Amino acid sequence: MQEKLREHIEKIIPLTDDEFALVFTHFTFKKFKKHQFLIQEGDAVKYSYFVISGLLKLVYTDNTEKQHIVSFAMEDWWESDFYAFYTQTKATMSLECLEDTEVFCLSFEDYQKLRNALQKMERFFLEKSNFGFLGAQRRIISLITSNAKERYEQLLQQYPSLIQRVPKSLLAAYLGVSRETLSRLSS
Repeated sequence: MQEKLREHIEKIIPLTDDEFALVFTHFTFKKFKKHQFLIQEGDAVKYSYFVISGLLKLVYTDNTEKQHIVSFAMEDWWESDFYAFYTQTKATMSLECLEDTEVFCLSFEDYQKLRNALQKMERFFLEKSNFGFLGAQRRIISLITSNAKERYEQLLQQYPSLIQRVPKSLLAAYLGVSRETLSRLSS
């Protein structure tokens, strides 16, 4: 499993065996069952998670108790309530397993130590943050400028495997449409 983490990091920066050994000491491995929460709203956010296997959903619940799916995270992705993680404040979102999931966890303290110990890792984290920012910006633009059909087609094009793994009701919530509208779009 650690080779998956190394391959992921080395898509951005090269690491020697000694450097990776140092990096790996900062991560912990955890398994979660389907429907188990990694983060619940109101809790301290202890970790940023790198998904080895499985599928997660990040959900924001508004003051009317309506749930808004912010994102999904599958293999080779990072996920957390990043605002709460980086500001060390309470979670405003929940992170739940849609499948049995295995992750490597990186605490905020270990994130800081790793950035300070290896300049390469600071570059890695900057690149990952930039990619995350770009993805979030693309999603916002899509939500405010695209109709339901266009958003569905974008989802199919960008993440075809999600369609097979995520229940239609959750895909509809992610796209901001009703289940019935999604059924019409997908037929």
